[in-house]
Amino acid sequence: MIQQGILNPGVLELLARIRHTNTIVIADWAFPYWPQIETVDISLTQGIPMIQDLLQLLQPNFKVGRILQAEEFLANNPKEVIDSYETTFASFPTATVERLPHLDFKKLVPGAIGLIRTGDPTAYGNVILESV
Repeated sequence: MIQQGILNPGVLELLARIRHTNTIVIADWAFPYWPQIETVDISLTQGIPMIQDLLQLLQPNFKVGRILQAEEFLANNPKEVIDSYETTFASFPTATVERLPHLDFKKLVPGAIGLIRTGDPTAYGNVILESV
């Protein structure tokens, strides 16, 4: 029985399918649904869990080459939130962070292995992780 790290079987199964250069979307509670990709919903209530909670759990076992996020994130969040995300992103030492317009971000979603929906209410806090 798994006793540490990610315990959710749906999330574990989704992560096990990721290979080189595959992507996965980590999204907030209001992110649109795409029927063509698998979605694992781990939201409990607004704010639980947060996107950063999941990123911290992924970090030990997921080698990320790129982190993609909407550029609107910077204009719609206070400095403390932006700094907190930057600190979390820095825990992926091989990753570069790229920000692009939200509409372009959403165009990349259907190419992902899957989407994990959290309870995060952070404006434009969604990320796409690309494996190395």
